[in-house]
Amino acid sequence: MKKEDKALLIDSFVEKLNNYPHFYVVDVTALDSQTTSDLRRECFKKNIKLQVVKNTLFIKALERVGNEDFEALKPILKNTTGIMFCEVANEPAKLIKAFAKTHGDMPALKGAYAEESVYIGADQLDTLAAIKSKNELIADVVAMLEGPVNSVLSAIDGGATIHGLLDAIEKKGE
Repeated sequence: MKKEDKALLIDSFVEKLNNYPHFYVVDVTALDSQTTSDLRRECFKKNIKLQVVKNTLFIKALERVGNEDFEALKPILKNTTGIMFCEVANEPAKLIKAFAKTHGDMPALKGAYAEESVYIGADQLDTLAAIKSKNELIADVVAMLEGPVNSVLSAIDGGATIHGLLDAIEKKGE
């Protein structure tokens, strides 16, 4: 590969690292072309960008980005490596779990950078799958806030007086 081509690939990786907040490093060594094609199709459906990388070039891209957290990912960049770039932190983990069930535990998770944290090893897959997305967290907060507000509104609609409500709140606080 020419030096210019390598520089273009590194630039492409740097751009993706800057544009996507999360990425997964997966081992795709044992995948044949048909299985790889199936994996790419599933990634496309989930809005995940899958790219097989040359490890040394990806390491140079990590270094160029300059994020100190990425240092922990360098040792896992061995064998045939695929990078899954995504917007939602837990989507690739869910996809890997589902895909591996029918394809002999492949692709195997090597590591990930999700929600500004580094995860190393296949044993982190369940943890990554359980990470809640920003929208899921917002929905949880709204649901928690909605309960007390609905209680107050239903009490007011039920004919309770403000005085009675305040007394009930005071008694609950004791």
